[in-house]
Amino acid sequence: MSTGPATPRRAILWRMVMPEHLCPFGLKSKWLLERKGYTVEDHHLTTRAETDAFMREEGVETTPQTFIGNERIGGYDALRAYFGHRVPKEGDTSYRPVVAIFAIAALMSLAVAWLVEGSPLVVGSLERFIAIAMVLLGLQKLQDVEGFSTMFLNYDLLARRFVPYGYLYPYAETAAGLLMLAGLLPWLSVPVALFVGTVGAVSVFKAVYVEQRELKCACVGGGSTVPLGFVSLTENLMMIAMALWIGLRAIA
Repeated sequence: MSTGPATPRRAILWRMVMPEHLCPFGLKSKWLLERKGYTVEDHHLTTRAETDAFMREEGVETTPQTFIGNERIGGYDALRAYFGHRVPKEGDTSYRPVVAIFAIAALMSLAVAWLVEGSPLVVGSLERFIAIAMVLLGLQKLQDVEGFSTMFLNYDLLARRFVPYGYLYPYAETAAGLLMLAGLLPWLSVPVALFVGTVGAVSVFKAVYVEQRELKCACVGGGSTVPLGFVSLTENLMMIAMALWIGLRAIA
């Protein structure tokens, strides 16, 4: 089925297009080929039987399949690699989730400042940024508390002694962030943030910089591929700084 007068700027694509299933990777493959300037000879596999027959004939286990210049490129990931795009592998390190969280937290802080005070460049923007970042990081953990607690137990000193702390941590971080964002109950938010931040910072420092262990950070949830180290330490130090700032301001 792959034969045909293919040219370097012409591609042949076989993908599943069924009434009950439109393959998303097939659509992505077609879009990527067209974006790269290829004319796509688009073949639809409209039934399960057609799909199985195609895979048997080509000796492949998945669809879509792309052919360029009579060469089988493969599925969507293989096509991305063919065009020089980075294809992440399972377990690869990625800082993208953390960068996204901090960037959105910063933008939300500026947006709130603009709405409330008419200018994004105000002292309160930094406070809001930290509080919003705490909430967003807590939200990531709350999506899979079980997965987070399992990863957290790899390095947190308190959770290793008291397992339920691993389950409580996401709620504590989120609640403290929300209270700080609203300016409510500093007598509660300050000690909570100070406690979890201090325990977290000591735990990360010990695991990474003293024991020099290579672990994944649970800062963005149980499925994180972020290495334990600077990011998690920064998260905890921000909580400590925020707690001290609010506490001192409440006393003054």
